[in-house]
Amino acid sequence: MRRPGEAPHNSAMEWTDDAVILGARRHGESSLIVEAMTRGHGRHLGLVRGGRSRRMSALIQPGNGVTLTWRARLDDHLGQFAIEATELRAGRFLDNAASLFGLGHMTGLLRLLPERDPHVGLYHALLVVLEHLGSPEIAAALMVRFELALLADLGFGLDLSACAVSGATQDLVFVSPKSGRAVSARAGEAYAARLLALPAFVSDRFMGDHVTSEQIAAGFALTGHFLRRNIYEPRGLMPPDERAAFLAAVIGDAGVGKPV
Repeated sequence: MRRPGEAPHNSAMEWTDDAVILGARRHGESSLIVEAMTRGHGRHLGLVRGGRSRRMSALIQPGNGVTLTWRARLDDHLGQFAIEATELRAGRFLDNAASLFGLGHMTGLLRLLPERDPHVGLYHALLVVLEHLGSPEIAAALMVRFELALLADLGFGLDLSACAVSGATQDLVFVSPKSGRAVSARAGEAYAARLLALPAFVSDRFMGDHVTSEQIAAGFALTGHFLRRNIYEPRGLMPPDERAAFLAAVIGDAGVGKPV
């Protein structure tokens, strides 16, 4: 029996993997072309025959967890998906604006990845954010970290481990908008107006219990700068409306100045 993510020994044109549905578009009268983020095969598309049936439509919703089996005659063909549900999350997001905007933003981010390029870390990060989308006090901080992980996987990771000026590893409160490197409070004091804020929750060493809405806004300003400069503008894209809507919904729910 094959484990998810493993290909059969006798064929390179079939595999089974865990995945999260990102979206689908119509194909013909009854089929869908489904887009999913898989654990071991990256962002992948496949044809689902009969995908527009009532039973399949409920399954093929963004955010749902599934097991996919992909088959094709040749490796570069679109291929077909056979889909089995593992976790139907989509219904939990329908009555929560922040959840819907957050889900829309993440699916848009994942579409920036090259198709069929494995990103196992991002897949697992996606699962973590999905599990907390209904809790704005957690989801917003996780979303910032998800954006940082995506930047890193696309080759634009930030270096937040030490001060770019002094090499200090403590009291890192700024980021250079040019180099993407951290700057300590002492080294950056004279240039604070030209630096981006580095909220404490972004650090792997963060041990606090609460993140304020001001810190969340600072985190989104930090990642937004580098997403815009390195990802959106070079591709001729505008930052997505879902990102701003998610942030507004989260901060609005939490209340400015209160822990979120």
